[in-house]
Amino acid sequence: MIKDYGRPPRADENRAVVERRLQEVSARSGARETQSVEWRGNQVHLDVIQMTVGDLYYNPATHRVRAQRSHDPKLDQLVESDPWSTESQEYLGYLLQALPVDPSKTDPAFEELLGSLKQYGQTDPGLITRDGILVNGNTRRAALLKVGGPQQPIRVAVLPASCDWSDIQDVELSLQLRREHRRDYSYINRLLAIDELVSQGVPLPVIASTFRTTVAACKQDQWVFSCIKSMVERSEVVGRQIPLIAFEDHQEKLKELHRRYQKDLASSTERAELTKEARLAAIMLGFSKTDVRFIESDFQSRYLQDKLPAVLEPKTAAAKVAIPGLGLAVKGASDKVEQARELTDTVLRARTEGKIAPGGEIDPSADDIAAVKEAVDSAIKLAGRTTQLRKKKQAVPDRLNSAKAEIDQCVTELVMSRASRALDEEAFNDALLSFRRSLRKLAVESVRTVEEQSEGVTWLRQVLELES
Repeated sequence: MIKDYGRPPRADENRAVVERRLQEVSARSGARETQSVEWRGNQVHLDVIQMTVGDLYYNPATHRVRAQRSHDPKLDQLVESDPWSTESQEYLGYLLQALPVDPSKTDPAFEELLGSLKQYGQTDPGLITRDGILVNGNTRRAALLKVGGPQQPIRVAVLPASCDWSDIQDVELSLQLRREHRRDYSYINRLLAIDELVSQGVPLPVIASTFRTTVAACKQDQWVFSCIKSMVERSEVVGRQIPLIAFEDHQEKLKELHRRYQKDLASSTERAELTKEARLAAIMLGFSKTDVRFIESDFQSRYLQDKLPAVLEPKTAAAKVAIPGLGLAVKGASDKVEQARELTDTVLRARTEGKIAPGGEIDPSADDIAAVKEAVDSAIKLAGRTTQLRKKKQAVPDRLNSAKAEIDQCVTELVMSRASRALDEEAFNDALLSFRRSLRKLAVESVRTVEEQSEGVTWLRQVLELES
């Protein structure tokens, strides 16, 4: 359900000014400036007029700063309950200038926009409702206020008089989510927009088209956002939770987690859940993408369990799941999964309590969480060494398998060349001699390296003897 934020205080005054200026534009002879937008399934051309930025309002429903609003929970709630108040509007203006991943800092893209406006002025018009609500151009208004104050003029196209909050959302998405837009929505705001459309019953193919992406990518975004929402809920401590913006920097890690989860899920739900929980804990502890990749389903039981302090070792047993109507209960997730979740919950709550900073730094006074991070770090290094060793052990067989595939393809092309008489026989002979030399080197090194006699090595030994 799309929230109706009502009308701003100056709605009637703005509507009167907008109507008067639209009439002036219509009465004017010669060419006039228009802007094309998608309106209820069709392209419409809207007249552009001039307003003063101080008379307009930031859109409280904009997806531009939806996630960033959680930076200050009290002000976020104020925006929801009283979006047109001075304090709410100032908060939205502040967030529009802020860096999406860290609202305490100014976004360099905003500074760039500010410099462009000072040097060249406004190039593209914004877009407003007749009540003076900005549907497109919220960030430009924030910059123009800095350039010239409340009386600074701004060019805006005007939506039809019948525009409602559903139209505001549809038009904003169609304009703001184009790939060519100069300042894309942040990752979490994109996920929020997709989730909102899904909740409204919009089919995934339509959503994918709107976002210029694929249905598979939208499904991945849904899965990632469900993980994020679950982590936010699990992080609650005395009414406080991790803000959504805490996940802005983890886009690639979460996408890789989804791919790994789907791969593990094909063989075992337990394996998929164990990998997911362990990786989520590592992500919130601030480990890099390359570190997180070493975490697999056996990470906690094989590498981490023995390194955790005794007081932090998960002890939760698997919960029972009731079957409605039968009065029976069956075993839920395995003990391993429940223990992995318990550790992840500990990390999530520590993030809420401020024991873990956004960048993964640990509060010096949080000895328990520092011990967890140290244990995870040590376990990741051990898992990484094991993985690298496994890769080294597989390197030689993998090379041979690749060579075998090339030879199979060579056989196919040799047969085809016979039919068309297209074989360069001299080049083929030279290649065979070169291959023989390489095969002989492989035979020599195999005899020196492989101690156990096997059919394959015996065959190579025979090749070496034939060449002697």
